[in-house]
Amino acid sequence: MITPAHAQLMARYNRWQNQSLYKAADQITDADRKGDQGAFFGSIHATLNHLLWGDQVWLHRFAGTPPPQAKSPKESVQNLLPWEDLKRERQAFDETIVTWSEKLDPAWLQADLTWYSGAAGREISRPRWLLVTHFFNHQTHHRGQVHGMLTRLGAKPEATDLMLIQ
Repeated sequence: MITPAHAQLMARYNRWQNQSLYKAADQITDADRKGDQGAFFGSIHATLNHLLWGDQVWLHRFAGTPPPQAKSPKESVQNLLPWEDLKRERQAFDETIVTWSEKLDPAWLQADLTWYSGAAGREISRPRWLLVTHFFNHQTHHRGQVHGMLTRLGAKPEATDLMLIQ
């Protein structure tokens, strides 16, 4: 079981790491951001778009924020936001995640959440603490992919070590 303090730390870590990746991605061309880099979602831009989508899906389930327009992981990369819009949306949503985490109640984390999973094609129930852990793990997973793509292209994101968070 995780605590609200853990979720708050991970929300701040998410914001810090996104700032680092977007700053590094600004150092490369739009063609390089959108070029197929062999990652699961192809490009840096598509992976970052998917990551924002995933965060919006989960926070909609957790807190009732507006759902994203795309209805599936596949759709999350079909209509990419323009780069400047994606940066603005990411920054704003990171603040939404931080604010949400600051209001978490331990009792809320202990309860189950039931939702219909389009990916699984069925209704699923799981403990919220596990789903919040998944939420942050999903972010870290895809940011790691983006970090690797950026590094290969010569951009220099900041260190990713959690212990270095300010």
